Amino acid sequence: MSSGQHNFARWLRGTASAAQPADVRQRTGARTSRRCTGLGEFTRDLAGTDDQKLCALDLGPTSPANITFLTSRNMRAYNEDILRAAKDPTFLTRQEDGSHRIDVERFFAENLAYPKDHFDAILAWDVADYLPEELVRPLVERIHNILKPHGALLAIFHTKDAGLDSPYCRYNIVQPDVLELDPEPGFRIQRIFNNRHIENLFQDFASRKFFLGRDNIREVVVGR
Repeated sequence: MSSGQHNFARWLRGTASAAQPADVRQRTGARTSRRCTGLGEFTRDLAGTDDQKLCALDLGPTSPANITFLTSRNMRAYNEDILRAAKDPTFLTRQEDGSHRIDVERFFAENLAYPKDHFDAILAWDVADYLPEELVRPLVERIHNILKPHGALLAIFHTKDAGLDSPYCRYNIVQPDVLELDPEPGFRIQRIFNNRHIENLFQDFASRKFFLGRDNIREVVVGR
């Protein structure tokens, strides 16, 4: 696939889904809702104009609610389910000891292949918690490259009290500070980041704001 196809084939539009807001995330297979202070901070000034549309990238599973939320704010909504892409066995290479490891260079040649300074905003959700170790730092480096100066990133991290069994979810924006969580099976947390780890991960960015939720979720808004 050409880089042009990568850049524009994922521009999607859809319709919003409805949800009732709640403040407690329940660890069940059902959809739940939670307030997200970080999302409110992230979306506060996030809007384009009729003459100049902003570009936003969602790194989670495709969400019609997110697409509608972003396009209603005069934004072009792009989507790449980066975690599911990382499970593609064709990116694995066999090591000398017989183990398999993701070919990082080839993975990013085929994923997130966007021009430098392309996006005004990126929704990274909790992808870093579940992503294979060898992809985490290269992902952040790629985000730094494709995010515009003064652009914003929203990331979510589970604390150690949340536990390694916390389900991976599709995050659907139902209000500027409310998310609906839809569990996506097949993924397990690979690591727990503390504040120092997160600071180091985003050390090349200009700013970082932390918000700790009551449900053992750390929300981080990062400025490029």
